[in-house]
Amino acid sequence: MLFRQWAGFTSSCRRSYVTRATVHAAAKRRIAEVDSERPSGFVDTFSRKHDYLRISLTEKCNLRCFYCMPEEGIDLSPVGKILTNQEVLRLASLFVRNGVNKIRLTGGEPTVRKDITELILSLDTLDPFKFELITRRRGHDAVLKALDVALHSKLSSVKLNVVVIKGLNDMEILDFVKLTKDQPISVRFIEFMPFTGNKWDQAKMVPSSELLSRVRAEHPAITRDTEEPNETARTWKIPGFKGTFGFISSMSDHFCSSCNRLRLTADGQIKVCLFDPNEVSLRDAMRQGASDEDISNIIQRAVSGKKEKHAGMNDIDVVTNRPMILIGHYYNNTRAVRPRRPYYETSLYPFAKTSSFSARAYSTLTHLDGSGKVNMVDVGNKLPSKRTATASGKIFITSLAYELVTKTYTETETGHLDDVGSTSPGQLAVNKAKRKGDTLTVAQLAAIMGAKQTSSLIPLCHPLSLSKIDVDLRPRVERRTGGDENTRYFIECSATVSCEGKTGVEMEALTAVSVGLLTVWDMLKAVAGKEMEISDIKVVAKSGGVHGDFVRAP
Repeated sequence: MLFRQWAGFTSSCRRSYVTRATVHAAAKRRIAEVDSERPSGFVDTFSRKHDYLRISLTEKCNLRCFYCMPEEGIDLSPVGKILTNQEVLRLASLFVRNGVNKIRLTGGEPTVRKDITELILSLDTLDPFKFELITRRRGHDAVLKALDVALHSKLSSVKLNVVVIKGLNDMEILDFVKLTKDQPISVRFIEFMPFTGNKWDQAKMVPSSELLSRVRAEHPAITRDTEEPNETARTWKIPGFKGTFGFISSMSDHFCSSCNRLRLTADGQIKVCLFDPNEVSLRDAMRQGASDEDISNIIQRAVSGKKEKHAGMNDIDVVTNRPMILIGHYYNNTRAVRPRRPYYETSLYPFAKTSSFSARAYSTLTHLDGSGKVNMVDVGNKLPSKRTATASGKIFITSLAYELVTKTYTETETGHLDDVGSTSPGQLAVNKAKRKGDTLTVAQLAAIMGAKQTSSLIPLCHPLSLSKIDVDLRPRVERRTGGDENTRYFIECSATVSCEGKTGVEMEALTAVSVGLLTVWDMLKAVAGKEMEISDIKVVAKSGGVHGDFVRAP
């Protein structure tokens, strides 16, 4: 009896100490059985099964990253065009019934809630100044704090996405890899991808192979990490490091052959490829009364039209395709929906108290503080440096005005300007213009004075001690085909301003050109007031300062 009791006890112990690997293996077998009972799913003509769906819940975001959102902003879809919660749930259920086993919720603005099981953050630089350049928003410290909170939470996975731009943040790669030494974080380097409005340039794209070579030169012992099937990131690990790093090489080494992804935009369009501008509206089909079977057929037709691979990096359609913000980010992946809030309420990070701003305030306004009040930018901590800027502009004038400006007046011609009793109205106007003196000389002096008075004219400009101001005004003739009636006369003004200071002199150069051209207008208005036109005032070159040199292309 004692032996049987002991045998039963030891048998129970053995059952209680079943290895974790055995449990996982059993779970995987059960998942495989369940998957085998599912329908074949959405399969394209290249036998790729699509079992991964990314659903964008919103087009709104609290950042304005230039690789994602055009500089001029986006036109948000009306609320009535966005999928409702019920529509999202219906479509998600439909996809699951057709073989989808993984759904990611994207945006738009990141979502935060307590029962999240996976969090993906986006931080493209460890430098606060570069962060503001990239995102057109402040809040670098807030992202670092959020990352720290995530790493010390019970989240099963924390991933940090980095869009790499040559000359901007590619020199920080090793710093990001260093983050994986003591933290269980997955850093993923994403190649700069072309989308509508993000001014993609192949010269700014750093191939993942080059980045890997840089890491390998510093850490020769790196090894490939295990990856899930169809995973977009090629993952690597440094022995002894707690975290991993990987590369999403959509441009230089695409993964189209194993692509299993479909995308549902916030306004209900199905996209079978991130870089394909073609879309099909599931929202319209639902609202027109389509059944689930009808919608499944629509999806399958769209999937059947999926190409074997996307176009080469220089041939991707960036005209008719959406900006990335309207498709769904790589870097906003969550499993929960945060309550809606008006778009005019934005914040530097999702869990901060919101402040009111214009819905179209897409770029960072450095002359506004955190509450939207006007303030002068503090340059007290900057070091003085040599700064130069050149601006130009033109004023179109009449042929008579051009003749007056370019003609050298004799003493006889200028000695009897007050004797106007016998002159015609046209001659009166000419005499009036002559009486004011040399148009270009007066305009040149006015431009120099305008540059020196910029801080008095433009409220938030810093007063600067200018070291040099060069102003040049030149009469020009633009001859076009079709005869003299198509010939245009204009005066071109350019101004170059220099200083040794803490802020740039672009405003001083622009003010000089503006005042110079306005002075030409005043000098010639008697003979050409109705026909004159000022245009093309712009900065054409600058040097010095943290933003580096700039030359506008002709």
